Amino acid sequence: MCLAIPGLLETITEEAPLMRTGDVNFGGIRKEVNLAYTPEAGPGDYVLVHVGFALSVIDDAEARRMFEYLDRIGEIDEQLANPD
Repeated sequence: MCLAIPGLLETITEEAPLMRTGDVNFGGIRKEVNLAYTPEAGPGDYVLVHVGFALSVIDDAEARRMFEYLDRIGEIDEQLANPD
């Protein structure tokens, strides 16, 4: 299964349209992400990232919901790995 993960766009490092990139923070882990598909994204926006490409801009509420789901998935995985 492949997931797009939300991250906070902190800075834009390259502005050329097809090479537009930015630094995205994934809960303390920072990665350089291609922003060519999201020309509307700016610093402070949450973007959905899949295999190094920002696919869309999402609002804060949607990002929080996704973080909650990802936390639940992690809890389920942990419970499955350590059944008591």
